[in-house]
Amino acid sequence: MIVTNSQKKKRVLLGITGGIAAYKAAELARLLIQDGIEVQTVMTEAACHFLGSTTLQALTGKPVHTQLWDESVNNSMAHIDLSRAVDVILVAPASADFIAKIAHGLADDLLSTLCLARNCPLMVAPAMNRQMLENPATQRNLTTLQKDDITVLGPAHGIQACGETGMGRMLEPQELFEAVQNFFQPRLLEKKRILITAGPTFEAIDAVRGIINLSSGKMGYALAQAALGAGAEVTLISGPVCLTYPAVKKFIPITSANDMLTAVKNEVIFNDIFISVAAVADYRPAIAHTQKIKKSDNDLMLELIPNPDILQYVANLPNPPFCVGFAAETENIDQNAESKRHKKKLPLLVANLAQEAMGADDSTLLLFDDNGKHILPKAPKIDQARRLIAHIAALHKQHHS
Repeated sequence: MIVTNSQKKKRVLLGITGGIAAYKAAELARLLIQDGIEVQTVMTEAACHFLGSTTLQALTGKPVHTQLWDESVNNSMAHIDLSRAVDVILVAPASADFIAKIAHGLADDLLSTLCLARNCPLMVAPAMNRQMLENPATQRNLTTLQKDDITVLGPAHGIQACGETGMGRMLEPQELFEAVQNFFQPRLLEKKRILITAGPTFEAIDAVRGIINLSSGKMGYALAQAALGAGAEVTLISGPVCLTYPAVKKFIPITSANDMLTAVKNEVIFNDIFISVAAVADYRPAIAHTQKIKKSDNDLMLELIPNPDILQYVANLPNPPFCVGFAAETENIDQNAESKRHKKKLPLLVANLAQEAMGADDSTLLLFDDNGKHILPKAPKIDQARRLIAHIAALHKQHHS
């Protein structure tokens, strides 16, 4: 039997350095193994003070390597053999000390040596006190890593083990797991820049009330993750949602349709593809009261005025990016979707049934383009997002060939 690339075992070397976030590496290893990914673990001496190697060995089914001079490895060359047997190296957590070593090419233990000797991509997930992160030396080192094509994942903002709050927390295991999943996706949009809008908009009626819809933002965020996996540089503009955004190049939170339009105007000229997933409110109150409107027994008349059509604005630019629209319909889905696509002159429009898709974790997608209608049967939104990104990549290539 011939084994194709998609059937080959995916292999990750998980490096763990010293820091309280090392305990999260166990959950990350579990997620990777559960997804069918082979995990080999290498720990620094400092990491062993925070997490026992027995835990990782039990989770991965492989011995954990800690010593540069490991006699159990052929020729005692663990730094060569281990780095050649994987597709990618992920160091999580990556301490300030380890980042400094990699930035300056130092190799005084097994993990730093194999990173220097590697012939595969390297990803690091920084984790440290906020002052250590903000130190100019650390910032210079992180910049050096990025210039050397090393992927830096995070860090995140939050409460730290030392009791302080700020940037420096390691990304959660689920986020790092998704980054590894993205790595193994086909790089269909390598070096392309994609602008995505997601979530709902909130149009204020008064200081405490507003108009909003049921959009959860799940499809837009899944598309951002899928685009990252396809090698794109992603900017995500999002309305208010209860989701953690992927490790995009730029994240812009907004509230209203006018906020979103301003953000899109500022960003769209820098992008090759625009995907308008956001459920932008069609109308907003003519007057947004700054104070709370007090309840009374009388009827309240609310005058609504149209919001700007953001997708129409982008599609009508003199030199627009490749535009993808979304349409959430409740009836006559084919007719309404095709009508919207032709009215806005879109190369691709994605439609779904609002009552089925909003807030759900899976959905059916209908794609309408110049070649007709394409159905993506019901599946989890991340799977649909990857299929859609592949379709967008193919159409974009056709339009620019």
